[in-house]
Amino acid sequence: MRHSFLLQRSRGVCWASRRAFSGTTRVQACHTEKKQCPKSSEREGQSPKVPKCAKKPPAQPLSALSLPFWTCRSTWKRAGINTFRCLVGCTAGDFSALWILQTYYAEMGMSSIMALSMVSGITTSVILETVLLRRGADQLSWPMAARTAMGMSMVSMLAMELAENAVDYHLTGGIVALGDPKFWMAAVVSVGAGYLAPLPYNYLRLRKYGKSCH
Repeated sequence: MRHSFLLQRSRGVCWASRRAFSGTTRVQACHTEKKQCPKSSEREGQSPKVPKCAKKPPAQPLSALSLPFWTCRSTWKRAGINTFRCLVGCTAGDFSALWILQTYYAEMGMSSIMALSMVSGITTSVILETVLLRRGADQLSWPMAARTAMGMSMVSMLAMELAENAVDYHLTGGIVALGDPKFWMAAVVSVGAGYLAPLPYNYLRLRKYGKSCH
C-alpha cells in the first residue's frame, strides 16, 4: 500500500510537472510565433504595409519648354523688379554717354560712340546696384556689394544694351535731340525694348536655378 501510494503520488507530481512544463512551452511558443509572424510573412512573399508617414518622392522639376514653367507670377514679379533696376542703371549711363560724346566728340563716329555708350551703361548699372545693395534692405558691406554687383548676369545687361541701342538707332539714327518730341517717343520705345529683351532670360535663371541678375 505504501509503495502504491508513493507511486500514485509520484505519478501525480510527474503529471503536474509535465502539465506545468507543457503549459509554459505553449505560452512561450505562442509568443515566439507572434514575433516571427512578420518574418514568416516576408518569407512567404507578402510585402509589408507602407507606413503613412513615408516620404513622398520629390517632384520632378518642370521643363523650360513646358507652359507651366512660365506661369509663376511671383517669379515674374521678382524678375521684373531685377530687370527694372538694371534698366535704370543701363539707360542712365547709356543715354548720358551718348549725348556727351555726340556733343563734344562727334568726330569719333556713331559706331564708336554707341559702343562706348553701351560700356557706360553697364558701368553705371553696376555702380547703381552696388549702392542699392549697400544702402538697401541687403545692407552688404561695400566690398561684398561691389562683388555681388559685378557678378550680375552679363548676358542680361548685354541683351538690354543691344536691344535699346538697336531700336534707338533704327528710329533716330542714334542722334540725341532733346528738343525733338520724336526723340523722346523713340526713347520710350527703345527703353521698353531694353526692358523686355532680357526679361525672359532673367525669369529663366530665377525659376530654374534660383539666381537673379542681381
